[in-house]
Amino acid sequence: MDGAERIVVHSGALMGRSRAEALAIAGNSLRAILRACDEAGFGNVTLCPETMGKINQLGDLDEVLELCRLDERLLPCVDFGHLYARSLGALNGADACRRMLDRMADALGEARAGRFHSHFSKIEFTPGGGEKRHLRFQDEGWGPEFEPLAEEIVRRGWSPVIICESAGTQSEDALTMKRQYRQMTEGRK
Repeated sequence: MDGAERIVVHSGALMGRSRAEALAIAGNSLRAILRACDEAGFGNVTLCPETMGKINQLGDLDEVLELCRLDERLLPCVDFGHLYARSLGALNGADACRRMLDRMADALGEARAGRFHSHFSKIEFTPGGGEKRHLRFQDEGWGPEFEPLAEEIVRRGWSPVIICESAGTQSEDALTMKRQYRQMTEGRK
């Protein structure tokens, strides 16, 4: 599956439903999409349900991992900024990164989890709702920081795809991420 095309999809909406009902609908929808891909000759497509940044949206890490267990062609798109926002800043730092990656490995197995898809940026959040807006790495007072995540990925030897989603400074922040990652990998040799 490493050479497969990846398509990021939003996990689903609650729309007045319970989280369990919304999760069941999202699962049925993903299965139908995979069947349609197979019938159209696109069995190589990997769908990546994304973790969402607002508390009232379907798409916390456990919900996304549950969806990904439905089929091997489902890989999580873990947006660490979204998880930081929906946790109101609690999911930040080395311990949080370790716990999140451990949950992914427990749910999907080490090899599959190690190929996850990711979006990364700092995120501003509101006190009761989660994500407000994407920020730049230079913006102070908000997280998460990339370095603890990169350290944990390097320590595990994982090879995820990480897309920078900084607001207006994607190129610069992506280069910062690349530099930090390379320094860590070179330091382990």
